[in-house]
Amino acid sequence: MNATPKQKKLISLSQFILEEQLKIPHASGEFTALLSHLVYAAKIVGREVRKAGLLDDILGATEDTNVQGETQMKLDQYADNAFNQSLKICGHLCVLASEEHEAIIPIPGGYNIGKYTMAIDPLDGSSNIDTNVSIGTIFSIHQRLDANSKEPGTEKDLLQKGHLQRCAGYIIYGSSTMLVLSTGKGVSGFTLDPSVGEFLLSHPNMQMPESGDIYSANEGNASYWSPEVQAYLQKIKSIEGGKKPKTARYIGSLVADFHRNLLKGGIFLYPNDTKSSKYPNGKLRLLYEAAPMAFIAEQAGGMAVTVKGERILDLTPKELHERTTLIIGSKREVEEFLTFVPK
Repeated sequence: MNATPKQKKLISLSQFILEEQLKIPHASGEFTALLSHLVYAAKIVGREVRKAGLLDDILGATEDTNVQGETQMKLDQYADNAFNQSLKICGHLCVLASEEHEAIIPIPGGYNIGKYTMAIDPLDGSSNIDTNVSIGTIFSIHQRLDANSKEPGTEKDLLQKGHLQRCAGYIIYGSSTMLVLSTGKGVSGFTLDPSVGEFLLSHPNMQMPESGDIYSANEGNASYWSPEVQAYLQKIKSIEGGKKPKTARYIGSLVADFHRNLLKGGIFLYPNDTKSSKYPNGKLRLLYEAAPMAFIAEQAGGMAVTVKGERILDLTPKELHERTTLIIGSKREVEEFLTFVPK
């Protein structure tokens, strides 16, 4: 007879955050409550993603464009509304920013003003929605500049260096819905159990392998990249001396590409197109994408830099929708890339 499978000790995200809170003197519980509002919206969005092929009003594009000039998908708008409605009235934020909105989203009158800020990309990789490819949500939390202020937050409260983040994370909607986050003490992954409606700790103390055989880049644009980036790619694909080339894996969804490399090791590259007049500094958003992912990468033992070799977490955003290049992944792979960067 087969032995009964051993039951894993299951710790919910709520339990995990509460236990972490107890380790912090004078913790007020505000941060824990803020995360609960984020998680509630994530469950709602995850539910709609799973039903996307069954509902006419979820798949497909709208007639609208966002602040980036990109066509909004129906699920883009749904996710943006779900997170905004849950977060802006939670009582623990002083200001909210969404990748889908040009200006900050103020806290409505009559609701408590908190001491945290949040920048969120409600649905990363939305162009993949209609083809059932993994997509995700990325979020970044800072403490406001004046933690004692009871006034509404401003754009300045959001424009802080990445290494000052109190928490960063992402939710990936794939074969399972998973939340990966860091509060500055390592990285933990939680998988949603639909039968109980809870995110359960499935990947404690996540560590990115020091090196990896995977590289992720949209090589269709390679002709527009700098000579240094092209030289690096040529090196890692070379078979000179019997060397095994690295394996190309590119999904086109930052959350999905990063998640795979976090687990298996590798490097993700999003350089700037040297002949682009629209995105001369790169296409990814510093606040909503690069900084939170860099925070997670470093907490998991990896690295994140620009094509010029600048540490992403040392950059100070000058505006809400500032763009940047991003080279992120396993420590040794990023270090090798840096050998190609002009001193």
